[in-house]
Amino acid sequence: MSADSNSPAIQVRGLTKTYRKHRAVDGLDLQVDRGEIFALLGPNGAGKSTTIEILEGHRTRDSGEVSVLGIDPAHADRIWRSKVGIVLQDASDAALLTVSETVRMFAQCYGRTRSPAEVLALVGLEEKAGSIVRTLSGGQRRRLDVALGIIGIPELVFLDEPTTGFDPEARRQFWDLIKKLAADGTTILLSTHYLEEAAALADRVGVIAAGRVVAVDTPAKLVEYTDASATVSWREDGELRTVQTENPTQLVRERSADGVELDQLTVTRPTLEDAYLRLIGAA
Repeated sequence: MSADSNSPAIQVRGLTKTYRKHRAVDGLDLQVDRGEIFALLGPNGAGKSTTIEILEGHRTRDSGEVSVLGIDPAHADRIWRSKVGIVLQDASDAALLTVSETVRMFAQCYGRTRSPAEVLALVGLEEKAGSIVRTLSGGQRRRLDVALGIIGIPELVFLDEPTTGFDPEARRQFWDLIKKLAADGTTILLSTHYLEEAAALADRVGVIAAGRVVAVDTPAKLVEYTDASATVSWREDGELRTVQTENPTQLVRERSADGVELDQLTVTRPTLEDAYLRLIGAA
């Protein structure tokens, strides 16, 4: 597998990893194209974390082919590592340094970097530049983790549960940052338990269950893996009525044709969460 810029950012074929008698990853195949935001979803124990650690070069594999930016991460050098940004789910930090000192220290590990001021502005920590790291809130520490992951202007960023501890407003601000990085050409592999996050950000979503990728598609297309019919509910004569239909607009028109108001009318369609639950349940 070459390092050609037209080749996928990540290419995995037949990946396996066994812990004692447990097959954590069982012949997994995966492809992530350059410049896309790819969300990886899966329940605890599905093999998601093991797969990501192998892609990052932090864990060995039993068998299979793995190429990340054209290089096997098991044999990666410093040049490869300078092209990869990693935001771990649980990251340790230099708690006695200030935010600015921490970012500057990490910047010295790379050749070409964003300026500390720029990266702190990107993650919304410019007002905390002089604060001691240990005084930050949980959400602010996650922002610092992201700042350290992107300081080296990586071609590929691994984000493992990046918005854990964020309030809804902070999470949406972070989504804007992810979209900006992708717009600048950065490839992003996002692992998250927030399905609305995957739906809002990802170009494509991969669902892992029982050590294999059981589905890969756009969030909208994955919804089609469920019963795509809508659910129309309303209250009539004091009773709640519910109908499954592929033409909810027509149904509402027919029911209200004589001018009758449909009390407590709701129309709901399948979501990414519905598709995800069905896929992992089938696996």
